[in-house]
Amino acid sequence: MKYCLISEASDKFNIPESTLRYYEKKGLLPLIERDKAGRRLFSENQMALLETVTCLKNTHMAISDIKQYIDWIVEGDNTIELRLEMMKNHKQAVQAEISLMTESLKGIDVKITRYTKRTQERKE
Repeated sequence: MKYCLISEASDKFNIPESTLRYYEKKGLLPLIERDKAGRRLFSENQMALLETVTCLKNTHMAISDIKQYIDWIVEGDNTIELRLEMMKNHKQAVQAEISLMTESLKGIDVKITRYTKRTQERKE
């Protein structure tokens, strides 16, 4: 199995090493192996898990909810229904946030148009 060091995981996901250590401390990256020197080793499975954690974090899922999701993964297949329900609910929340952001963006565009027009009028 191929392993990555924390610096490689950090580079791949553009996440500071300190954040990866925090994620491990909070239980979002369970079962991280270490080499003889005590350095964290990220397996392919850990990298896939980190990709999921990053996706959930980027879509504003709370750390406590991500932790619950990871706990369910570790528990195994008997939690698939719970994970499915969590993902469905999170998707709805993300879609609602996207709608709100899209609507808010229209207001920003109005301001940009107004200020662009005023700037051009001042130049004339």
